[in-house]
Amino acid sequence: MTDLLVFQDVIAGYLKSVPVLQGMTLRVAAGEIVCLIGPNGAGKSTVLRTVSGLLTPTGGRVMFDGEDIGGLRADLVLRKGISHVPQGHTGFPDMTVDENLIMGGFSLENNDEVRARLDEIYEMFPLFVERRRQKAGNMSGGQQKLLEIGRGLMVRPRLMLLDEPSLGLSPKNAKLVFDTVRALPQSGVTVLMVEQNARSGLQCSDRGYVLELGQARMERPAPDLLDDPDVGRLYLGGGLGRGNGR
Repeated sequence: MTDLLVFQDVIAGYLKSVPVLQGMTLRVAAGEIVCLIGPNGAGKSTVLRTVSGLLTPTGGRVMFDGEDIGGLRADLVLRKGISHVPQGHTGFPDMTVDENLIMGGFSLENNDEVRARLDEIYEMFPLFVERRRQKAGNMSGGQQKLLEIGRGLMVRPRLMLLDEPSLGLSPKNAKLVFDTVRALPQSGVTVLMVEQNARSGLQCSDRGYVLELGQARMERPAPDLLDDPDVGRLYLGGGLGRGNGR
């Protein structure tokens, strides 16, 4: 498979004097779901923020479809075809489902394109059809997360960045979200995901990376990571990633 995203020796963080990512190297092939796991502070969310333009790397290269996008403004990264669904609930609770989705299409060319994409999103998420006039804040946590994913899909992204999509959700709602994520490549969307429930995240993925101290320490097919006793002991128990994932 062709690599869609390549991180090559990337250095990035929130303070130039103390980078979080210290020579991070990883790749995501087109059509894959890749999950990042590791302890708090390993740099998982920092990877996503560096891809999406919220952080500017101070070293290395961030290549998307052969183009270096490191340091590009977030709105321009979005126009390149990269959509970022951050951690926690980031929707607009006092706005309707329809209005939330329309907000996701702000970069589309015209109203006709927005409406056409809305129809496609409602076809992908039929549970929203009867709720399109409902305020987002009145829906369950799982439905709100699906709405955020739907909003991110409005721009027809080639790559979707998901930061802990199951955080705070019940097992039933988390399953609903993971089932949706698993189906995204069928719509032409590649996924790079950080997930606090490492076992569920890997079960949903093709490959996984174990991050430690701002570097990728291990990369394997997801089933191999799930079967590795050391990975299971260190990262697949109930305590992984319950903080902010930075």
